[in-house]
Amino acid sequence: MKDQLAVIKGIHPGHIVERELKKRKIQKRKFASDINEYPQTLSSVLKAKRNMNTSLSLKIEKAFGWEEGFLMVLQVYFDIEQEKNNVSVRKPDLSKFRPGLFWDTVIESINWDKHKKAVIRRVFERGNDPEKDEILRFYGITDVEEIINADGV
Repeated sequence: MKDQLAVIKGIHPGHIVERELKKRKIQKRKFASDINEYPQTLSSVLKAKRNMNTSLSLKIEKAFGWEEGFLMVLQVYFDIEQEKNNVSVRKPDLSKFRPGLFWDTVIESINWDKHKKAVIRRVFERGNDPEKDEILRFYGITDVEEIINADGV
């Protein structure tokens, strides 16, 4: 199991179950019925819209002849991966920005590291002093000055 985990850890357990169902040519609705589970619940887990729970995990593992706890271990590794991704996302204090400054995008979806130059340019062309101060705090004066001086903003 450890070798298999090394390859698939970080993948939602629902994807592994769905792959196994396809491999065994088992219909999802029939499988849900066989393990006494609602088809909607199984479908949500297979699409990674819901987390795997212990009860469902045990039913699936028993049906496939897998080691108990295998799917829950996958769920934990998936949760860890998701948390790492969430922690690594840096963003400034969004309450400091007027909605009109980023009128053409959803401010919560901006990748602040990837679009650093565009953000700095926009804020220093159209922003007010508190918005500029937040960008200076977030990116640091060195990066901001480098971009502004290169662009002549």
